[in-house]
Amino acid sequence: MLDLIQITNDPAFAQRCDALEGMRLFVDLESLGKAERQAGRNTFISTHALEDVGRVKAVLRRAPLMVRLNPPNPATPAEVEAVLAQGADMLMLPMFTDAGQVHDFARLVDGRVPIVLLLENGEALDSMPDWIATPGLHEVFVGLNDLHLSLGHAFMFEPLALGLVDRVAQAAKQQGLRFGFGGIARLDEGLLPGRDVLAEHLRLGSEAVILSRTFHRGESGVSFEQEVAGLRSAEAELARRDAAQVQADAQRIGASIRCVAAGLVTG
Repeated sequence: MLDLIQITNDPAFAQRCDALEGMRLFVDLESLGKAERQAGRNTFISTHALEDVGRVKAVLRRAPLMVRLNPPNPATPAEVEAVLAQGADMLMLPMFTDAGQVHDFARLVDGRVPIVLLLENGEALDSMPDWIATPGLHEVFVGLNDLHLSLGHAFMFEPLALGLVDRVAQAAKQQGLRFGFGGIARLDEGLLPGRDVLAEHLRLGSEAVILSRTFHRGESGVSFEQEVAGLRSAEAELARRDAAQVQADAQRIGASIRCVAAGLVTG
């Protein structure tokens, strides 16, 4: 069962998520450089604050709380200590580029909680052999939005069609690490429908995905809990495919991604 990662600083909503199986809550403190990287794009820019970590943690009974810090910077040591003091269960490091930054971060955390690395640029991808065995590393999560921008791709899912996400999945699994990638919308929505994204998660052995904003909007009259139940049902259905079906789906999905990307370039 995939971890469904929900970004929120709302304790009431976090408590609803905590009541569901297989959820992970996510408070997002990243702000440095994010607005500049994603200028002009309809992407999530967090307004979460340090005190939100403690507020959300206080209502959780079974779901772990992951906190995304800022990219490596001179204030990282103080930020690590402050977030751990608020009760974070996992720390995510975004926008790292090389093994030195990863090793420094691991030394700061010093095994107190698991580390999740957010791989979202070409430098981090290229240096993966140098940091993948870092002690304390628990999960590698591929951030497709920033990664595709870093690589000059037109469509967020192009790294998936090009086999780059497969490469990260294989490296993580060889080290016994958890692996996840991207976000997922409703099953039948998006330039690449959520159902196809879910199919690729199962093909790659992914263990985590972020629920996008479109996934849990409420105007359709379908509750968040019902949407999660529908996603879980699709997950179980896709898990029953045989190897030939998995491969056929992967080829079809890859062709769809390439078609969307070509349209974005020519459009």
